[in-house]
Amino acid sequence: MSALPDLTLELACPSPVCGVDEAGRGPLAGPVCAAAVILDHGRIPKGLNDSKKLTARVREALDTEIRQSAVAFCVAFASVEEIAELNILHATGLAMRRAVEGLGVTPAFALIDGNYKFKLPCEIRTVVGGDGLSLSIAAASILAKTARDRLMVEMDAVYPGYGFAGHKGYGAPTHMAALRQLGPTPIHRMSWGALKAMFEDA
Repeated sequence: MSALPDLTLELACPSPVCGVDEAGRGPLAGPVCAAAVILDHGRIPKGLNDSKKLTARVREALDTEIRQSAVAFCVAFASVEEIAELNILHATGLAMRRAVEGLGVTPAFALIDGNYKFKLPCEIRTVVGGDGLSLSIAAASILAKTARDRLMVEMDAVYPGYGFAGHKGYGAPTHMAALRQLGPTPIHRMSWGALKAMFEDA
């Protein structure tokens, strides 16, 4: 059984420290989302972990607990248009910067999931697999995932027939079949090679 995330990394950093993570780098549709969280070390919700290891129901419950107990949190997006303009890596960095800048408390340090050193308005440390190591990054991963999932459920009502509520914009077979039948929507990432190849002759 793998160890759960803890506060080891946070306690080694200048305080206050925020965890930063993203959701939605891989999908064919929808924005990329990032969250930043400064936890109250005396009020940490039980069960925080990498969002990918949790069920949707558990994520939703923890999302509420994090928002109620954290010292500060912020969720931010970078749009499909910004992904096309900047590329997905730099759009992710933009969403992360927006999330950190949107915190009600200015962090002295940020722990970022992954290995890319995005420019943020504070000192940073990248942590590969950070959402399974740091409680702050785990909390950020949950907020980012739940916020983006909610948005894609809303998009399912705006653009019916694509199944966004189920696959959240990822390249599921049902999504690809709907694209071939219905064509792309304004929230599809047409700058991506897979979609360019599908519709270049259209």
